[in-house]
Amino acid sequence: MSDRRPDPDELLARIRTEEERARRAKFKIFFGASAGVGKTYAMLVEAHERRRAGVDVVVGLVETHGRHETRALLDKLEILPRRTFEYRGTRLEEFDLDAALARRPGLLLLDELAHTNAPGSRHRKRWQDIEELLGSGIDVYSTLNVQHVESLIDMVAQITGVPQRETVPDSVLDRADEIELVDLPPDDLLQRLREGKVYVSDQVGRAIENFFQKGNLIALRELALRQVAARVDAQMEHYRRTKGIATGWPVGGRFVVGIGDPGAGPQLIRAARRLAAGFKADWVAVHVEPPGKPASGPDRDHLVDVMAFAVEMGAETAILSGPRVSDELIAYARSRNASRIIVGKPSRPRWREMLSGSLVNSLVRESGDIDVLVISAEREDADLERTTQAPQSGPFWRDYLRSVLAVVVCTAVAALGHPHFERANLVMVYLIGVMWVAASLGRGPAVLASFLSVASFDFFFVPPYLTFAVSDAQYLITFAVMLVAAILIATLAARLRAQVQAARVDEHRSLALSKLSGELVALQDRAQILSSALRHVEDVFESRAAALLPDSAGKLYVAAGSRDLMAGDSHEIGVAQWAFDAGQPAGAGTATLPGSRCLHLPLKGSRSELGVLAIGPADIRRLVAPDAFRLLRAFANHIALALERGQLAEQAERSRLQSETERLRSALLSSVSHDLRTPLAAITGAASVLLEEGDGTLTAEGRHEMLTTVADEAGRLNRLVANLLHMTRLEAGALDVKRSWHSMEEIVGAALHRITPLAGGRAIRVDVPPDLPLIAIDDVLIEQVIFNLVENALKHAPSAGPIEVIARRAADGIDVAVADRGPGLPPGGEEQVFEKFYRGEPTALTGGVGLGLPICRGIVEAHGGRIRAENRPGGGAVFTFRLPQGGESPTVEPELEVVEGIHPTVADDA
Repeated sequence: MSDRRPDPDELLARIRTEEERARRAKFKIFFGASAGVGKTYAMLVEAHERRRAGVDVVVGLVETHGRHETRALLDKLEILPRRTFEYRGTRLEEFDLDAALARRPGLLLLDELAHTNAPGSRHRKRWQDIEELLGSGIDVYSTLNVQHVESLIDMVAQITGVPQRETVPDSVLDRADEIELVDLPPDDLLQRLREGKVYVSDQVGRAIENFFQKGNLIALRELALRQVAARVDAQMEHYRRTKGIATGWPVGGRFVVGIGDPGAGPQLIRAARRLAAGFKADWVAVHVEPPGKPASGPDRDHLVDVMAFAVEMGAETAILSGPRVSDELIAYARSRNASRIIVGKPSRPRWREMLSGSLVNSLVRESGDIDVLVISAEREDADLERTTQAPQSGPFWRDYLRSVLAVVVCTAVAALGHPHFERANLVMVYLIGVMWVAASLGRGPAVLASFLSVASFDFFFVPPYLTFAVSDAQYLITFAVMLVAAILIATLAARLRAQVQAARVDEHRSLALSKLSGELVALQDRAQILSSALRHVEDVFESRAAALLPDSAGKLYVAAGSRDLMAGDSHEIGVAQWAFDAGQPAGAGTATLPGSRCLHLPLKGSRSELGVLAIGPADIRRLVAPDAFRLLRAFANHIALALERGQLAEQAERSRLQSETERLRSALLSSVSHDLRTPLAAITGAASVLLEEGDGTLTAEGRHEMLTTVADEAGRLNRLVANLLHMTRLEAGALDVKRSWHSMEEIVGAALHRITPLAGGRAIRVDVPPDLPLIAIDDVLIEQVIFNLVENALKHAPSAGPIEVIARRAADGIDVAVADRGPGLPPGGEEQVFEKFYRGEPTALTGGVGLGLPICRGIVEAHGGRIRAENRPGGGAVFTFRLPQGGESPTVEPELEVVEGIHPTVADDA
């Protein structure tokens, strides 16, 4: 028997799950086949019982549908006021989630789980409201009809002809701690319908003619009963696992069918299908392989076909591994709570059963409370033994010849020690030889070595010598013990070898998945994910592979891998498209379009299919063998998870950039509002004067000056707006820096000219040497930097001496500094002041949203420079930024003349 001790990790996980279940809020669903069966009534009755037991019960929302008995049960319960919404001129009333969270009752009643909330609600669906309530620690009761379960809507639509729009995911039902079935026979429900207890009288006739036909109600009732039965079965399995109950409880009709010889498998499967249909039971087709030695050659091909045939006949399938077929079948049957095990009738000779044991006898003796059914199936037991033998890598007689040679060596060693040691010690030499044969060559050669060892010991070392006669009867016991010990050692050694081989196979699979996961977890780029994944698939499965992804129209294209698999082959693309649309494997080795040359596996994400993995193997039979196919499906799942993670990361990054851009745009509009208003005010004032001037009081020179002001300020406003648009792209890294050669003296002068109206007569000292070289920068952006720095000094050092603007030549560019004698920077504030929305100690003039300095840093870094802040000796702060030269400065022509009031400008070489 294999070790059946509980797994410590499984026990720990079980304990944690139970503790979490005990702590979390409870969720109960009153479940029915259709409207009118009494779900809401049953919920209210139980709510009154809980209230009498001291529970704080509150009604969040209950629909009475005009039923007086339901209304009566609401009278003594506290009811939360509903929230009102205006939607397209209509007043809608909905459950008030915020009021429920603020009230925090012990138990909240919330009817109609599948309801869709009105536009403007926090959540789109009511079950999402319930998830938030449960997360806040509030117990919830709700109601649900079977036609609203997401996985059943297609079946319901086929039965009733009415498509369902209001649905609840199956995961919500799985989250429920309890589901109570509220049932009513169809005739009683129809009678209630005619009496007006379900719908108002003018809707009764139409309902009976359409949805509430008796046949529909019977079918929906069966669906509801099956849904609840599956839930109860899962609860029972959970209870048995939690309590460590190994024996099966025969409450269900599940069968386990043992498939031995694949050649006889179809006959057994057809017979099992007939039995399962008669008992209306689920059934599982199971094949047991020796550890680490799966079927190969024709047996493997037949096994693949038989398992596929079992799936077509409606069975689940499983491939198990273990040294004893009977032990694995019984253990699996108990784990699935099966009531019967079905196997084929043995057809081997009796003498073979006496030597190697009978599968049927072992099952009957060890199955306990599980029934064993034996069905006629040709060659079933005989070939079962054949398929559980290890495949031979060479002629079988070589291992047996080695075992004979091992006995010869042991005899030679014993002959050397015979004059010096007792015969009992010579037996140990033979036992060592048998152990070596068992560990190296297997059970068959070990059994042969055991018999030869006993015979050799008797012939050469037991008197009378060189005969098989025994003079002392005690040696007969020695022979028997030696033979039994040798056979036991050989059997245990062979079993250990099989387990080691199985461990190696499992290690190989785990290592392959581990390598794939290790690479994928560090990747987020889709191209890198696909390249890494396809490389692993091709190496492990020795096949060519390609990944197909959908375009915006849902049509697949080859995104990575061996493109020649699909090149110019519309048929293969069509097969891949079918696998993608249906979410099922297709192509070679499957029952769908098996004539294709590739196997197509859909890459399933948590919400939808992400693409298709196409594999072109050299041997499709090897690829679709159960173990290999399970590993391939695991690879596909890992690839899908990695792709989905990459998509979510891209979406999160886009959302973050969009959010940051919107926030920066809003803050920038606020911070530069003065700069926008100033030119607008000048334009508006000049335009108003021109419009109001009607008596010719303005001279031509005055009109020209007004028009010039309008033109200049309009141009300035245009530059500011363009600059603002550049700022909104700072965080996105898409700022367009338009460089040209400029004099730093002019840029400083333009910035101070803009800041003068805000200075309030405050002294600003400028120290910009006239011999500074020209520098390649965006003058509008750098002017904004100087403006922001001076404005920052005016705000935070309002009356502490003059502000200084200093420019100096540096080794690799020009340094510009703005210094003040204010309170200086707080400890650790040298970097903090450049964070978005950071504002220092408030003063009478501080304002804005804290984006001036971050904008300065973004502009300077976009020019390839750097900016820093530090405290000055003697008090105050200084902000210094360095701009790179940007190449060799152009030559500037000397000034020829100076017209009064006009300074010459510096022209670009360009």
